[in-house]
Amino acid sequence: MTSYVTIKKWNFNLRADRLLSIILLLQTRGKMTAAELSGELEVSRRQILRDVDALSLAGIPVYSESGRGGGISLMEEYRTSLTGLNQFEVQSLIVMNNNHALREVGLGNAADQLLMKMLAALPNAQRSTADHIRQRLLIDPTWWWHDPNMPPFWDDLQKAVYEDRMIEANYENYNGDVTEKVLAPYSLVCKSSLWYLIAERESELRTYRVNRFHSIHILDHSFTRRTDFDLPEYWQNHLQSFVKDFSDHNYVFRLHPDLITTLNSLLPGRWKISGEADGRGWLTVSINLDSDIMAEMLVFGLAGSIEILEPAGLTEKIQEQARKLI
Repeated sequence: MTSYVTIKKWNFNLRADRLLSIILLLQTRGKMTAAELSGELEVSRRQILRDVDALSLAGIPVYSESGRGGGISLMEEYRTSLTGLNQFEVQSLIVMNNNHALREVGLGNAADQLLMKMLAALPNAQRSTADHIRQRLLIDPTWWWHDPNMPPFWDDLQKAVYEDRMIEANYENYNGDVTEKVLAPYSLVCKSSLWYLIAERESELRTYRVNRFHSIHILDHSFTRRTDFDLPEYWQNHLQSFVKDFSDHNYVFRLHPDLITTLNSLLPGRWKISGEADGRGWLTVSINLDSDIMAEMLVFGLAGSIEILEPAGLTEKIQEQARKLI
């Protein structure tokens, strides 16, 4: 049972965080009304007024002005100067504040608080620079059709990674087969809105797409990580080998020139013109695809404006699928 002392300590920490947030908000945004602060911190207006009184009694130079145009503010001199940051560093701080992936691992609020603390500590001139770039440049690495729902076992998977615990998992391979695996989960990596798990299986490090797991069960025993494992280095090597392996799935088509824009929007970076145009003006293009299924979908989708050149076996597969469709 939770003790009264524990509850009291929790309430004290919660209020201390809120008081600090009020100071940081006032330093960052200047004068704010009690209603604005209550909405930002999700407490009542009366609670904000009590907190402001507490700050004032603690010696914080916070002032309230009533009437039209009034609000709550701090003395301009009350701030900590953060030195050593130039204009470009301040800009990069704002641009990098994309915390979609951080929210998925439970660090989104911490990232927001960190940014607010750093902005509050900046001198006035640099804060205006930060706001200037915030309104003019945004980098969003999230894919358009990203599924916002994380799998039900997401928390257990994170726990296993953080605590070096073995897991038993049901995983769906690219061909649709679901198999049971016992894995040593090393790391989680987010790339283009997709999460990947780096895990050791049968003394070999492998990469698994999280959305292909059907279930995760944490086992009672832990594992010892390889002493020579370095996550950034491993991931870069994995990307290079992926591109190399991916180039083996190459298809050559002849395509109507009007569809080049469509092809570029569907498969950016995965195709190139590999031959001269024929007498009709059709272009020869080389495309890297995941599998024959993807190639079949592309041919059916562009039927009448695409011809198969390589591999020869793809033509027979398309004809077979067409007969089934008819």
